[in-house]
Amino acid sequence: MPEGGGTLKVAALADLHVREDSATSYRDLFAEISKAADVLVIAGDLTDLGKPQEAEVLAADLQACSIPVVAVLGNHDHESGAVEQICEILRKAGVHLLEGQPKEIAGVGFVGVKGFIGGFGRHMLGSFGEPAIKTMVAESVEEAMRLENAMRQVSAKRSVVVLHYSPILETVAGEPLEILPFLGSSRLAETIDRFHVSAVVHGHAHRGTYEGKTPAGAPVYNVAMQVEKPTGRPYALLEI
Repeated sequence: MPEGGGTLKVAALADLHVREDSATSYRDLFAEISKAADVLVIAGDLTDLGKPQEAEVLAADLQACSIPVVAVLGNHDHESGAVEQICEILRKAGVHLLEGQPKEIAGVGFVGVKGFIGGFGRHMLGSFGEPAIKTMVAESVEEAMRLENAMRQVSAKRSVVVLHYSPILETVAGEPLEILPFLGSSRLAETIDRFHVSAVVHGHAHRGTYEGKTPAGAPVYNVAMQVEKPTGRPYALLEI
């Protein structure tokens, strides 16, 4: 691990979708990442159906990881209504969950929330009409506010924002046009651009694009495992 002023190598991936009956093990991948990076970031959808049993499988695989792990939850992690149990299992496995609480590692502040849907730019969904629409928009605004409150707690000069949903349209390009509003929200980018941010990572868009920028120029990376990356591996490797 570098000192506070040195370059921190961050391995980032998302959308593991761990299943309790899967023959796939991430032990070898986590061991590989431990040799290549100083920190592992997982940007949501750690489990497939949000079951505690799936979190237990992931926790067992994470024993092969010898570097700090930070993460946010994704929509799949909420599927079974067992978020508290999943968080408890992952915390016991040593994972630093960033849901509104930043974590500083070697001079870099990691801050994140899950994020939510809402659309991008001038096509962003507004709070108008039926109560259900207003509730949806309120959830999107609340996630952006939680991110802002967390970012205000970061004292480090360098910071990495970890989301599950995308803050920009660029990195979801490649997905069907019909579902783009359900892949993220520009409200997240508006919040990010109020601060100096070294990098933003997210997942969720399996068929999206690896790299983009917020309107103010913060680099954004779609690190879903299914997205092709410069490393040629399931994870991105960023120098912060």
